[in-house]
Amino acid sequence: MADELLTKTAVEVGELIRTREVSPVEVTQRLLDHAHELNGQVNAYISFRDEQALAEAAKAEEEIVAGDHRGPLHGVPMALKDNLYVAGEVTTMASKIHGDFVSADDATVVGRLREAGVVLTGKLNMHEYAWGIDNNSPHFGAVHNPWNLDKVPGGSSGGSGAAVASDMSFSTLGTDTAGSIRIPSSACGLVGLKPTHGRVAKFGCYPLAWTLDHIGPMAKTVDDAAAMLQAIAGFDRRDPTSVDVPVGDYRGALTGDPTGLVIGVEEDYYFRDVDTEVERLVRARIDDLVSRGARVEKVSIPALKYSEWTELAVSLSEASAIHHRDLQTRPEDFGADIRFLFYLGELFSSVDYLQAQQVRRQIKHDFAAALSGVDVLIAPTLPVMAPDIGSAVADLNGDPVDLVDNFIRYTGPSNLTGLPAMTVPAGLDDGLPVGVQIIGKAFDEETVLRVGHYIEQSDPMQGRRAPVGA
Repeated sequence: MADELLTKTAVEVGELIRTREVSPVEVTQRLLDHAHELNGQVNAYISFRDEQALAEAAKAEEEIVAGDHRGPLHGVPMALKDNLYVAGEVTTMASKIHGDFVSADDATVVGRLREAGVVLTGKLNMHEYAWGIDNNSPHFGAVHNPWNLDKVPGGSSGGSGAAVASDMSFSTLGTDTAGSIRIPSSACGLVGLKPTHGRVAKFGCYPLAWTLDHIGPMAKTVDDAAAMLQAIAGFDRRDPTSVDVPVGDYRGALTGDPTGLVIGVEEDYYFRDVDTEVERLVRARIDDLVSRGARVEKVSIPALKYSEWTELAVSLSEASAIHHRDLQTRPEDFGADIRFLFYLGELFSSVDYLQAQQVRRQIKHDFAAALSGVDVLIAPTLPVMAPDIGSAVADLNGDPVDLVDNFIRYTGPSNLTGLPAMTVPAGLDDGLPVGVQIIGKAFDEETVLRVGHYIEQSDPMQGRRAPVGA
């Protein structure tokens, strides 16, 4: 039977801690016990930090008792993806090559979560170097989807998705270069937000592709995602891609109703070659918003037809440059899938890369034009459902299609543009979660979160939770 305390949201348990109905030490111990018990099935954690976590929880309790309450996440335990540096501790990137890497500094986001009073329980499994979407690691084993242990959880932040879905972490952070926050969040029935590029500083996050990488929350609810973004957003000069813009009031934005909301729908790309049930569930969420006062405008984004090639040309080129030396000197230490991708990345010429950047500029222009007359775009997060672990293909209405290409098809464009994009649950298809994606204007996370909150209010999941951990 599920521990009712662990099924609560991060904000809910934070409130119980604030009012001293439960202690951070008790919450942390119960979460650690639960995570240790389940990890053999789910394999969400790479490493635990029980002793340090309990010490951090005790410190949080002392601060709260003394009247020094830091906010809604103070004392809340959570684990983080293992490409975010924790000072003085091993960060593996789920790799053999960096299996004993220790950073002298916390990542910016880790430092900010510490400032918010978060208790860190461990590091979460991921696809090697964050470059993959099934989280089937040759070094740390496959992560299993808590909705069906035979299915992939999505990636690269698969351990993050599986941990939150199975109550092994109240909330967490993922990284997203072509969808690695939104893909596992969709597959695991979570809220996953990729903020605007530059909104969250990436110092202390091992890079995959400099110009495409993002860090953002993966959470049980939109309110939790807003609280997490509030904690981590903001400028840091140590990250050259960080942008110095005001941080919004993200939880405060979760008000009102959909009356007057203008939803953009792009049919030619985002509703082409999509699983029939996925499309039905996503359109049902749009129809619900319309029934509550929103309206739909059809938009056109012509350059989207080039986005898949552009995403691969940019991401593979940048990733291969980062790993070039190790690829030359110790290729056998990469997993076979990653090694193939990095070799593939070295085949792109400088002309290819620069042409891709020119196409990227046009894609940004077309998105800006489409968004100029609407509040958000709404689309499916994934066009296909999660396949079995070990499968390289997914099912698209009875036809086998390449898994990687299809899992990033609808998420990759928001990395090219840098626009904020969030997935929220749209319902279940044969017992597996389906996500609906909300894409907004640059640095307008408030509207994206608000629309996600509207969708969440209709209770698409009807209270159902992942069977593993329930």
